[in-house]
Amino acid sequence: METPDPEARDKKSEHAFTLVELIVVLAGLLFLAAIFLSPTGIPRSRGRSQRINCVNNLKQIGLGYRTFSLDNQDCYPMQTAMTNGGTLELAAFAPAYLHFQVMSNELTTPKILVCPEDKNRTAATNWISDLFNGKLSYFVGISANETNAQMLLSGDRNITNGQPANSRFIDLTTNRPAGWTADIHQLQGNVGLADGSVQQLSSSRLRAQMAGTGDLTNRLAMPY
Repeated sequence: METPDPEARDKKSEHAFTLVELIVVLAGLLFLAAIFLSPTGIPRSRGRSQRINCVNNLKQIGLGYRTFSLDNQDCYPMQTAMTNGGTLELAAFAPAYLHFQVMSNELTTPKILVCPEDKNRTAATNWISDLFNGKLSYFVGISANETNAQMLLSGDRNITNGQPANSRFIDLTTNRPAGWTADIHQLQGNVGLADGSVQQLSSSRLRAQMAGTGDLTNRLAMPY
């Protein structure tokens, strides 16, 4: 009877162990790819980071509104007369950027008016000559006021009620369910509320938020 060669057996075991290692490494790489890559092939960590930056922008915008209101009898620019630095007389027809422009001291930089995931918009270089609707990612809730903390004050421009995307104003009502387009944040969006908080919402949660305001109409000045 032939005696097994110990050296050959050791080599075979070594070869088998190496193959197992290779399988484990490949499985690990596939697992990491599933975590960090979205279905479109875009790193999820990058998309999440951009959305967090968008939320931070809206928080700074909300703080700007609150600071403005402290100097104007608890009123936002949309409820403050032009003689006092607001946009009250223009609110029914003014482009969205004007409401931000009058808060230049409170907002400090126009860079926060563009969402980092909004690839079709670039930030304005200054508040005077380079700021217009095409330099904005966010709408203005011209109906919002401090007495109704849950109303929409600002948010991503991919919000919709089914009207054409280039409408300068849209009304969110119970007859026109609100939702998000796929332009930014993959059919989701961020909104800043009148109390200064920021919410990350799906379309269904956005509609629930609208119902919670108790207001039949939320009129938004869109950046188009």
